[in-house]
Amino acid sequence: MAEVEGANAPLCVLDGIVKRFGDLTANDHISLSLRAGEIHALLGENGAGKSTLVKILDGLLAPDEGRILWQGRPITLASPEDAATLGIGMVFQHFSLFDNLTVAENIAVAMPAGVGLRVLNKRIMELGERYGLALDPKREVWTLSAGERQRIEIVRALLREPKLLILDEPTSVLTPQEADTLFATLEELARQGCALLYISHRLEEVTRLCDRATILRGGRVVAMCNPREETPQKIASLMVGTAIPPLHDRDNRPADVRLSLRRLNAAPADLHGIALKDVSLDVRGGEILGLAGVAGNGQSELFEILSGERAAPQRGMVLIDGEECGLDGIDTRRRKGAAFLPEERNGHAAVGALSLPNNVVLSRHATSDIAPRNVIAFDRARAFSDAIIAKFDVRTPSPLAEAGKLSGGNLQKFVVGREIIGNPRVLVIDNPTWGVDAGAAVLIRQALIDLAAAGTAVLMISQDLDEIFAIADRIAVIHHGAVTAPRNVRTVAREEIGLMMTGGQGASHAA
Repeated sequence: MAEVEGANAPLCVLDGIVKRFGDLTANDHISLSLRAGEIHALLGENGAGKSTLVKILDGLLAPDEGRILWQGRPITLASPEDAATLGIGMVFQHFSLFDNLTVAENIAVAMPAGVGLRVLNKRIMELGERYGLALDPKREVWTLSAGERQRIEIVRALLREPKLLILDEPTSVLTPQEADTLFATLEELARQGCALLYISHRLEEVTRLCDRATILRGGRVVAMCNPREETPQKIASLMVGTAIPPLHDRDNRPADVRLSLRRLNAAPADLHGIALKDVSLDVRGGEILGLAGVAGNGQSELFEILSGERAAPQRGMVLIDGEECGLDGIDTRRRKGAAFLPEERNGHAAVGALSLPNNVVLSRHATSDIAPRNVIAFDRARAFSDAIIAKFDVRTPSPLAEAGKLSGGNLQKFVVGREIIGNPRVLVIDNPTWGVDAGAAVLIRQALIDLAAAGTAVLMISQDLDEIFAIADRIAVIHHGAVTAPRNVRTVAREEIGLMMTGGQGASHAA
C-alpha cells in the first residue's frame, strides 16, 4: 500500500486503483501519492491510462477496485463537484468556455451559487495580480488569445482554492513566454502548499518543473523518478519501454516551388473567425516550412482555403505546381498531387464510427483505384489500410476496427500514414503530433523528414516550437491572419519567434 502516515504524510493517495472498460483494463492496480507543495508529473504513452486516472481523481469516473485517501482518510468522489468541494481542481487540455460570454460569466458557471459578478470581478483581478494571470473580467472570450483562455481555466480552478490542482497539457497552446509565466505561477502555488499533478508530453518542461514523476505504461506504474535528475530521452524510453531513436536528418536541397499563396485575402467564414490578410508564401519541393502561431490566429481558416474545403476569393491566390487552383475543390487538388491533414483527427480527419478501411476511402477515393466508377472496392481499401498499419506501427484491436476505438496517438499515426503513403508532391499538415506520445511523435516527424527528402513540399502548421525547430528548414509565423516572411530555423532565435507569435518585434509580414 502507498504511504499514508508520518510527519510528511501525503495529501492524497491513490491505492491500487483499477478501472476496466469491458475487456480493457485502463488502470491496473495503480498506486501513487501526492504531497502538498510538490509538482508531480504523470507521464505515459497515449493509451497508458493517464486520462482515466485523473478522471477518477476528479470524480468523473468511479474505480472498480482500490481506494482514494485524502489526508489519510478514505473518500468517495461521486462527481466533479464532490472533488471541487474537497479541494481538487482540474484544468483540462481542451477549453470548456462559452465564446459569447465574458471572462467573469464563464468563471461564474463553475462557482458555487450566490457569488455575484461584482464580487467575482474583484476576485478575478486580485488573483490575477497575485499569480501573474492578468484578465479583464468584462472581456468576451471570443476576443481573447489562446493563452488568455488558458488563464481563465486556471483562474476558475484557483478561485475554488484547491489543495490539489491537476493540469492536463497546459502549455499546448502557449508561446514560450506564456509558458514561462505559467511555470512561475505553478512554482508559486507549490511554495504556498498546493499539490500539483502535471500531465505533459513535453518532457523538457517536465525535467525543468517537476519534483517527482510517475510513469505509466499499459495501465500500470512502470517507474518513478526525479525528473530533474533524468534526461528527456531517458524518460521517453521509460514511457515506451524501449530507446527512442534519434531523428535522421536529410540534405536540404529545395527544388522548384510547388505550393504558393499569392496575396491571399479572405473574410472569416463565421462571426468569430479570423480574416486572412495579404498572405503570400512559397513552399519548395524538398523542404519543410513550419508555420508557427498561437491557436486561433487564422490557422484553421488558412487550412480550409489551402485544402479546398473553402474556395479562395480568386483562382490565382492558390497555386499547386504553378497551376492556379484557388477555386477548385479538395478532390481536384488531390488529383494535382496534394494531400491535406487537418488538426482535429476525430470528426475531421477521421470518422470514429467507420472502420479503418472505410476511413481510407474518405480521402483516397479520388486518387486511387479504391473506388472505381464510384463503387468501393473494399479489398483494395483493406489492403491500403493494412499497409498503413504495418508501416506506421498503428496498434489497433483489429484491422477492421472502428477509428474511434484507437487511442489518440494511434489514430494520428493512421491518418498521417493515409496521407503520406501515397507520396504526394505537396502536403499541408496541421499539428501533426498534437497530443501524441514521444514514440509516435518521432515516427511521424521522421516520416515528414523522409517525405521532404523524396522531393515533397511540406507545409507544417504547428503550435509546437520544439517540433518546428526539430524538423523544419524555414519558419514563418501567423498572427491575427497575417503571415511573416519565412526565416531560417538555424539562424532565428526561439525567443524572437515567441514575440512574433504575440505580434511583438520582428513581426513584419511577407510581401
